[in-house]
Amino acid sequence: MSPTRRSRQVAAVLATALATALSACSSGDGGTAPAGGATGTQDAVDAALKAGGELTYWSWTPSAKAQVAAFQQEFPNVKVNYVNAGTGNDHYTKLQNAIKAGSGAPDVAQVEYQALPQFAMTGALVDLGQYGFQAFEDDYTPSTWNSVKVGGGLYGLPQDSGPMALFYNKQLFDQHGITVPKTWAEYVAAAEKLHAADPTKYITSDTGDAGFATSMIWQAGGKPFTTDGRNVRIDLQDAGVRKWTATWNQLVEKKLVSSIPGWSDAWYKALGDGTIATLVTGAWMPGVLESSVEDGAGKWAVAPMPTYDGGTPITAENGGGGQSVLKQSANPALAAGFVRWLNNGNGVKPFLESGGFPATKADLASPAFTDEASDYFGGQQINRTLTAAAGQVVPGWSYLPYQLYANSVFGDTVGKSYAEGKSLDTGLADWQKALADYGNQQGFTVTTG
Repeated sequence: MSPTRRSRQVAAVLATALATALSACSSGDGGTAPAGGATGTQDAVDAALKAGGELTYWSWTPSAKAQVAAFQQEFPNVKVNYVNAGTGNDHYTKLQNAIKAGSGAPDVAQVEYQALPQFAMTGALVDLGQYGFQAFEDDYTPSTWNSVKVGGGLYGLPQDSGPMALFYNKQLFDQHGITVPKTWAEYVAAAEKLHAADPTKYITSDTGDAGFATSMIWQAGGKPFTTDGRNVRIDLQDAGVRKWTATWNQLVEKKLVSSIPGWSDAWYKALGDGTIATLVTGAWMPGVLESSVEDGAGKWAVAPMPTYDGGTPITAENGGGGQSVLKQSANPALAAGFVRWLNNGNGVKPFLESGGFPATKADLASPAFTDEASDYFGGQQINRTLTAAAGQVVPGWSYLPYQLYANSVFGDTVGKSYAEGKSLDTGLADWQKALADYGNQQGFTVTTG
């Protein structure tokens, strides 16, 4: 099945579920957002872990099996049934189907930050504030903590983070005398110099990815999505959006970015042979390069994400997520205990050992993590750059309460601008209209501009 067709099917499933959930919301709560703000203590969680029981956990993270094994060793009276229900959209489709059916959902599920608002607002997740988990706020980076909060409630604990940085082929840069860009203007100039020297080489690849676009808008200071109950505002022409497109349009219109689709076999090959010279992406990328781009070993390096003025480094998050407790859980206190262990306890260690990039401040500041030299990156202590980025994320970002749907139709709107080599502003205007129309159809009151 093609990715486009599959994403549309996912969007249809989620649209039906979202409409059903919103229609069931009480008009007395002032909107669709959960009331949130629950407070309590962790005594119930401690008691549940002591009593034991059985849980089902859905995740696709590489560390999941090792974490489950370590948890059961520490808590032998708790049995955790681990299920890999699929990656990304496949996982969410199965999860949403179980929620809609009223049965079959796991006790605990992996939920990415971009997807969490949609599941929280439809009442599918447990507010962990009732177990006193608000006390963990200072343990996490501000951006990841903000990402698990919806409508005043706490609907998960962060596991990983994706502060963005510039991953670049140092060997290729040195070969062509290209200086690592500190500003986006320098990045465009590097793109032009590289492609002029060798037309088979491109500064990066981009065929239109919603997650990348929103992260770039985030770094530029854009705030295109705001939600207050059922009221949603979408402004994909704000100053931050325009700041990003003013740069990226130069690359798209001059055909300075490769059209090789991301995550394809050809993409991995291009990262290894120098066809694609840089990636502006999240801090989880080293593990992908090490495991899937063997030919790039010793060639790549990491630098701070370019900025618009070359001043204090600022960045955004790209990717990442945490674990949430489902309302269908027969033992939510025990499920909450598992989530606490995963992301605020001994479960962090096997996560890091699998190559994960943490959201916890203590682990980000640990010399054992920051000072580790990477053989793949030529001995560079890359985590020094990446952990610094974790503290430089622009505050105040929020996703749409139907971001999964939004991402699924990005290719039908903004993707056309990429395909035609035209201004992204036109595609973003089309995306805005599609998102406003959809939101209004789902029971939100959407304003634009």
